[in-house]
Amino acid sequence: MQQTSVRGAVAGAVATVVMTLEQRLDKRLFDSRYDDVEILGKLVTRGDNWRPIGFVLHVQNGALFGAAYARLKPSLPGPAVLRGLLVGLIEHVAAWPLTVVFDRYHPARKELPKLAADPRAFGQATVRHAVFGIVLGLVEDALDDRRRRAGAAGPGSAGALVFRIPVRRSHQRR
Repeated sequence: MQQTSVRGAVAGAVATVVMTLEQRLDKRLFDSRYDDVEILGKLVTRGDNWRPIGFVLHVQNGALFGAAYARLKPSLPGPAVLRGLLVGLIEHVAAWPLTVVFDRYHPARKELPKLAADPRAFGQATVRHAVFGIVLGLVEDALDDRRRRAGAAGPGSAGALVFRIPVRRSHQRR
């Protein structure tokens, strides 16, 4: 069970990094300043360090979401790409109402674009969460597939599969 959570957390962190890199593209495409890293970073600090702090918080959130996804995955229908897309968009729609709170109470609200009533920002968030979800589903599935193949190869094989470490089994005859 712990391996499932770790696998999901890794997948969620990777998906968040990809989503964050994609942000530059959607900011141009939608002609909007909406930036997840800025919102999170400036929630904690006003100094020059808001960007790395916001990035770490964003990746942490993605890892937590990924861990939850991996635990729920057995109850979700469809192939990995659709499961991931589904949960990414559900998370987006469920979390979007929080933009009203950010617009009104965020400590840096005067520096940030208003999001709640901005259809371009909603479109950006939709694209970002679709990217996040697809990457989450695919990466978690690939990691789970590796685990299944390692398990099928027998005990002690996981290290060999992941790190290419030769495994010496004591029960084998020489």
